[in-house]
Amino acid sequence: QLQLVESGGGLVQPGGSLRLSCVASGFTLDYYTIGWFRQAPGKEREGVSCISSGGTTNYADSVKGRFTISRDNAKNTVYLQMNSLKPGDTAVYYCAASRFFGLGHEYEYWGQGTQVTVSS
Repeated sequence: QLQLVESGGGLVQPGGSLRLSCVASGFTLDYYTIGWFRQAPGKEREGVSCISSGGTTNYADSVKGRFTISRDNAKNTVYLQMNSLKPGDTAVYYCAASRFFGLGHEYEYWGQGTQVTVSS
C-alpha cells in the first residue's frame, strides 16, 4: 500500500520554528518530486514548496527565506523546516508525490495532513 505520512505539526508562537517530516511507505521517493501544500480554514489549498528527485527546489513567495525543503532518500523522507512562523502560516500541511516538478499541477499521492497552528 502506497502511503505518505506527515508528522511534526503542532502549536508554536509567532517567530518560532517547526520541522515537518513526510515519510513514504510502499514506494521509494527517489524518483518523485515531493511537494508541501497547505490549506487554512475557508481558503483554497496552496502550494508551499517542492523538491525534485535531483534536489531542485521551488518555494511560494510567501515562505521564501523562511522555509527550507530537503530530502533524505536513504530514509525515504522529505522535510520542511519552517522558521520565523507567522499566524498566517496556520493551516493543515500536506505532503504529496508527483512524477512532475512544480506546484501548479495535481499530485498523485497525498498524505493525511498535519496541523500547524501559530498563535501566542
